Amino acid sequence: MTTPVEITRHFDRELGNLRQDLLRMAALAETAVDKSVESVTNRDSDRAREVIIDDITLNRMELAIEDQAFKLLALRQPVATDLRLTVAAMRIATELERIGDQAVNIAERALELNSRPPLELPIDIKLMAEIALGMVRTSIDAFVNQDPKLALQVCQRDVEVDILDDEYIQKLLDSMIQESRWVTRLHHFIIVVRNLERIADLATNIAEDIVFIVEGRVIKHRCEDWMMS
Repeated sequence: MTTPVEITRHFDRELGNLRQDLLRMAALAETAVDKSVESVTNRDSDRAREVIIDDITLNRMELAIEDQAFKLLALRQPVATDLRLTVAAMRIATELERIGDQAVNIAERALELNSRPPLELPIDIKLMAEIALGMVRTSIDAFVNQDPKLALQVCQRDVEVDILDDEYIQKLLDSMIQESRWVTRLHHFIIVVRNLERIADLATNIAEDIVFIVEGRVIKHRCEDWMMS
C-alpha cells in the first residue's frame, strides 16, 4: 500500500519533471528565435530551414506538457501554489509553442529575402530582436526563480518593443513610397517586425503567468496597471 509520504514524493517528482520539460521547451523556443533572426540578419537560409524543421519538436513538447499537467490535475488534485503551477504550465507551454510559430514565420520570410538582393534598411532588426529575445529569457528566469520582480522587467521592456514596432513600420512604409521596386522585400521585413513584436507580447504573457503562480493574482491584459501598483 502506498503511504502518504510516498504519494507526496511521487507528486514532487512529477511536478519537477513538468518544470524540467518546460525549461527544455523554453530553451528550444529561445534557440528558434535566435536562429530565425540570424537567418534574416546574416542571410543564412540553412538556419531558417533548421527553425522550420525543429518546430515539429516544439509542437510535440507542448502536447506532452499538456498531457502531464492534465494527469497531475486529475490524479494528484494539487492545491494552492502547486495547482497554480500546474495550470500555468499549460499556458506557458502554449505561449512557447506560439513563440516557435513566430520564429518559423521569420524564417520563412528569410528564405524569401535571401533569394533576392539585400537591402539597406532604415531600421535595426538586431536591436528589436535582442530586446524581444531578452524578454523571453527573462520570463523563463522569472519562472525558474519564481520571481515576480523579474516578470515586471519583462512588462517594462514590452513598452520599448511597442515603440520600436510603430517606428520601424512607419520607416518601412516610407521606404516603400520612395522605392516602389523594393515593396515586396520591404513587406517581408514588415512581417518580421510584426513577428518580433508578437514574440515580445508572448513573453509578457509568460511573465503574467509567473505572477499568477507566485502571488495568485491574475494580471492578464493588465500588466501595465500592475507595474504602476
